[in-house]
Amino acid sequence: MTSRGEMFSGTGPVREQHRFDEAALQRYMAKHVEGFTGRLRVQQFRGGQSNPSYLLSAGDRRYVLRRKPPGTLLPSAHAVDREYRIISALQDSGVPVPRTYALSDDPSVVGTAFYVMEYVDGRIFWDAPLPGVAPGERAAIYEAAIETLARLHGVDYESAGLGGFGNPGNYFARQVSRWSRQYKASETETIAAMDRLIEWLPQNIPEDDTTTIVHGDFQLSNLIFHPTEPRVVAVLDWELSTLGNPLADLAYHCLPWRLPPEPLDGIKGLDITSMGLPTEDQRIESYRRRTGRKRIDHWEFYMVFTMFRLAAIMQGIAARALEGTASSEQAVAQGQRARPLAELAEAHLANLS
Repeated sequence: MTSRGEMFSGTGPVREQHRFDEAALQRYMAKHVEGFTGRLRVQQFRGGQSNPSYLLSAGDRRYVLRRKPPGTLLPSAHAVDREYRIISALQDSGVPVPRTYALSDDPSVVGTAFYVMEYVDGRIFWDAPLPGVAPGERAAIYEAAIETLARLHGVDYESAGLGGFGNPGNYFARQVSRWSRQYKASETETIAAMDRLIEWLPQNIPEDDTTTIVHGDFQLSNLIFHPTEPRVVAVLDWELSTLGNPLADLAYHCLPWRLPPEPLDGIKGLDITSMGLPTEDQRIESYRRRTGRKRIDHWEFYMVFTMFRLAAIMQGIAARALEGTASSEQAVAQGQRARPLAELAEAHLANLS
């Protein structure tokens, strides 16, 4: 079995469908990126399923470019401008993020909107079981992730200049509506479980209008850890960030505990105790303690919603794979996960009855 790390780690040549005029980018960076000198070299990161990402090298410095993919895009998707805004806003917040350099919506540079940020060196863990990591360090890595998530949710979004970054309240109602539309717009086959979830979810949303900054994709592989310490040095991939209910982030972070290793890359059914991995309950309790919450209600709803939303995202990847515009070489395999995710979410409804 090929691991996510083997599929997504590192860089390679720029894929044909994602090529652009590198000379135009060189001219842009010389004009807009402070300290840029030297001849530009471009490679593409293998990971990521939405916005193509590139490693830029010039002289002794490295940068990362994130851009919208080419082709026809769904409304509100691939919002690199929102990524740039929130990363810039969080520079002095205590949440570790890369430094931002420039944002452009000029299609004459790379063909689509893009931004340039700092390259942060460190470790990215693509696989939930943390292969290659000593069992004694695994729990510490997951604890560092929870500490970072709690810190993010503690940021005063008004003081950070993000008061208009989203609409406080009714987060899950808006999310269910959005992802139902996105799913239908990218539907390539009928998935009966998704249709039933689209009907069930709006009628069962808990009453909880707690509002914080929400990352939207807070999985381990979107965190860069210190090269030798169990410490987060950068949070990446803010495309889905907004203002909303923080428990959506926590549920997404805990999703591997509900997914089987095959075909969904989870840890359900593994002997996590002997592996040194924490339990789902320990993740929830750590978050509750760090954020000062007295209790967390409606947890099973949040997990069902999380599986539904990820199924909708996978369906979008499947549609882009058919169009030939998907960011990752593994897009077809990723897109095929929409059905098992939807069916697993529907199966979890029994926990709510």
